[in-house]
Order: sequence, then structure tokens, then C-alpha cells
Amino acid sequence: MSGRPIIGITSYAQPAKWAAWELPAALVPMMYVEAVARAGGRALLVPPDDDAIDETLDVLDGLIFSGGADVDPASYGADRGPETDEPQVHRDRGEMALLVAALERDLPTLAICRGFQILNVVRGGDLVQHLPDAVGDEKHREVKGVFSEHPVEVKGGTRLSAILGEQPPTVKSSHHQGIGSVGKGLVETAWAEDGTLEGLEDPSKRFAVGVLWHPEAADDQRLFDALVGEAKRYRAERSNAPSS
Repeated sequence: MSGRPIIGITSYAQPAKWAAWELPAALVPMMYVEAVARAGGRALLVPPDDDAIDETLDVLDGLIFSGGADVDPASYGADRGPETDEPQVHRDRGEMALLVAALERDLPTLAICRGFQILNVVRGGDLVQHLPDAVGDEKHREVKGVFSEHPVEVKGGTRLSAILGEQPPTVKSSHHQGIGSVGKGLVETAWAEDGTLEGLEDPSKRFAVGVLWHPEAADDQRLFDALVGEAKRYRAERSNAPSS
């Protein structure tokens, strides 16, 4: 199986406006698509749906779980707080089903911001619904619609440190929620200066890496290059596997 690896990107599902139109839409910021293309992959948008999961994954070589609205607290057994978004139950249900199946297949997976939180929730972890209540400031999202910048410290010996190197990166973020209890099988890999957990990965998988920041917004190719590189190997292995 030759050609560029196909990288699915989970999409937002909400009203959008262009020209004279305002309609429900499945969309994703172009920054994700461009980052995948620069890494040598071909992006494919994956709208939220808990149907035809296997058929979807059959055509993918890698998967990115994108950012977006807050995860429904009911999915981790909590009541919705006053600062938490109105639930997008359809998106939550579809992405959780997709992620569980992708991990079962050992499909290379990169989880970003909301996706990072979804990764923790499907493994039985929970979320802090409003970080400013826990850390005392708004440094992770100072202005809505504008990315904030802050450094993170990455733990040595992890897949994330192998990708990013020893120099602590300065990252772009826009979130008000974080990780509470860590899900089963996940390893903590990065932290902000205020102690907020910024990275998780599953070392038992070929590539299951999550970050709370937005590498696509910083034009930081390293995570995308690593994902697409692993997706190429996954694609080659599938093409060489004996047919059933």
C-alpha cells in the first residue's frame, strides 16, 4: 500500500457562518490539516458518529483528536459546573467510541487539548472543570479566541521527550479545564509551571500521545512529524499483512 498515509482528524460539529450562509457544519481549523500535509500525510475529516467505527478506521493510518468544546461531565460521573460548556453529547459519544476502537487496533493516535481530555476520560480518569479555581489564574486561556503562551516541563525517558527533545518547549494553549485523576494505563509526561498536567501517553501502544496544548497553533511540526512517521510504518505493515 503506497502513497501518503491517511490521517483522520476529528471534527467540530456545530453552527458555522460563511458568506450569506449559517448552517450546522462539520469543520476543523486548517492549521491541523496543514500540519498533517507538511508532515507528509493526507488529512481526512472524521465527523462525530458512533456508527461505522470499524469502516472508518479501516481507511485510516493515523488519527488526531482535535480541540473543541468541554467534555460532558456526565461521562466521568460529575455534575456540570457553572463554567462548563453545554454538553455536545453526540460528539462526545462518537469520539469516545472512535478512540476506544483506535486504541484497540493500536492505530497511531495524537490527542490534542479536548482530545487529550477525551483520552483520559475513556481510560477512567476525570477532569478539573475550571482550572482557575484550582491554580488561581487564567494563564492557560487569558482571552477567549486568543492562544496563551507558557512553558512546559517534559519528563525524560518518555515518548514525548523523545519527540520534543530536552529543551522545555513554550507552548500555545486555550483551555480552562485540566486533568483530575489520571486514567488507567496512562503515564504523565509534561507539566506547566503551576503544576497543571499537560501530557499523557500510553507506553503499551505504538503511538498514543496526548498534549493539553495546541502544537498546530505554534507551527510546531514535531508531534505531527512523529505521528505521520508512525502512520507510514502502520500503513506499510498493513500492506504486507497476509489477506484473510
